[in-house]
Amino acid sequence: MANSAQARKRARQNTKRRQHAASQRSMVRTYLKRVDAAIATQDYAAATEAFKRAVPVIDRMADKGIIHKNKAARRKSRLNKAIKALQA
Repeated sequence: MANSAQARKRARQNTKRRQHAASQRSMVRTYLKRVDAAIATQDYAAATEAFKRAVPVIDRMADKGIIHKNKAARRKSRLNKAIKALQA
């Protein structure tokens, strides 16, 4: 338990930051699920549109450190590969 005023404040800040980061991680997952759902329905146009909306969100969260940059790149690459496979 935090005893000093400084430690209590840090605990409050950490709680707020953790909640905000969890919300942003959830938002990224939602965008990814939308792309996955469009791919699952074999709808190339919808998948492409969902992917275009998801990419800036993924990049922004990677820049903020919510997700790792390599994870962001890997997810974008795999989604793009799946969308390209729909077109072929």
